[in-house]
Amino acid sequence: MHPILANNNAFAVREKVGIFKAANSYDFFHPETGELLMQSTEEDLGLFTKLLRFTDFKTFTPFDATVRDAAGRRVIRVSRGISFLFSRVEVFDEHDMPVGTFQERFSFPRKKIEVLDNAGNIVLMLRGSFLAWDFTFFQMTSGGEEEVARIGKVWAGLAKELFTTADNYVLGMNPALGAENPLRMMILAAVVCVDMVFKERTS
Repeated sequence: MHPILANNNAFAVREKVGIFKAANSYDFFHPETGELLMQSTEEDLGLFTKLLRFTDFKTFTPFDATVRDAAGRRVIRVSRGISFLFSRVEVFDEHDMPVGTFQERFSFPRKKIEVLDNAGNIVLMLRGSFLAWDFTFFQMTSGGEEEVARIGKVWAGLAKELFTTADNYVLGMNPALGAENPLRMMILAAVVCVDMVFKERTS
């Protein structure tokens, strides 16, 4: 796992905006210092996919986004094929080895995504509101469910001043996960996954 994930429990995330922008791009900052830590881009977006991104079919289009650190080294890669109903998103580590999968499930009124390991076991549940841009990771325990991470609009420190629009978020992880827990890669990938799978459908 990339050291940047082991050394940070929170990230402020800002979506890059632009006129006629087909690709989805994000900057990840330290939420208190404002230091740029990582960037996510779709590096090989095909022409046909670019064209569809400007139509009503954009929510069905595939994506392949790579998150890199400030030096350009890969942190994770997030990939989805063409999706017509429920998205299935694959996550890969810095060496392009599979880490796990996000599987979207039908749920109303709250959105729900299962986080699966490589054996297909559910290791986390990701739930969020259709109206409020707030998503929470839960880990199953003997006592029920335990919150281990959250993606939301709660700002702290410098991030409160730097990020003010609906396209910006804060990702916070429970330090109890442990610095080397591979679930950190899945939680980071969820920022890209949630935005592309859910936000694009409701925008």
